Amino acid sequence: MTTRLTLLAAACALTLSACGGSSAPDTPDAAPSAAAPAPTGAPAAAPAPDTAPPAMAPAAAPAAMAPAADGGTPANGKPAAEVSDCGTTIEGTDAMQYSVSSIAVPASCKDFKITLKHTGKLPAAAMGHDVVISKAADMEAVDADGRAAGAEAGYVKAGDARVVAHTKLIGGGETTSMTFPVDKIKDGGPYVFFCSFPGHSALMKGSITVQ
Repeated sequence: MTTRLTLLAAACALTLSACGGSSAPDTPDAAPSAAAPAPTGAPAAAPAPDTAPPAMAPAAAPAAMAPAADGGTPANGKPAAEVSDCGTTIEGTDAMQYSVSSIAVPASCKDFKITLKHTGKLPAAAMGHDVVISKAADMEAVDADGRAAGAEAGYVKAGDARVVAHTKLIGGGETTSMTFPVDKIKDGGPYVFFCSFPGHSALMKGSITVQ
């Protein structure tokens, strides 16, 4: 009996020893995740510029040319002739200038009168002026033939069919006039008036139209 109790006590001791000795293994703490290192060798982004480059200013447009009085004759700031009673008066000066740049003839006029006043002092031989009317396309040829005709012809070729009308050549202080049918300049233009004294037509010219 004693022997059986001794064996039972030993068996219990072994059981208790086995239960107390087994313990759950410790779980190691999770290692903190390290931040991924930045890649090496990659170029750094360029910083944005503080300000945009200044815009280029547009080039200035060329200035517009002044309109021509007859499609080829600059008006040079001179006024149009004043017309009344189917006529007008223009002036010529010792500075080789007419006082007007254009003449507008009323379509209601049957005839038209142009009076030329030479307001200078120089004689006709030195600074003579007249008024010659022709087509713009004929002006240079009429002018050249007038120079060839000479001072005795008043620098207008006799019987020139291209000449619509003309005054005589006058000097300083003198006045002359001419009257012509308006029908002669209604069609086939444009028409011009000019001075036939040698060299004067470069400056002394203008347009004449029927309106």
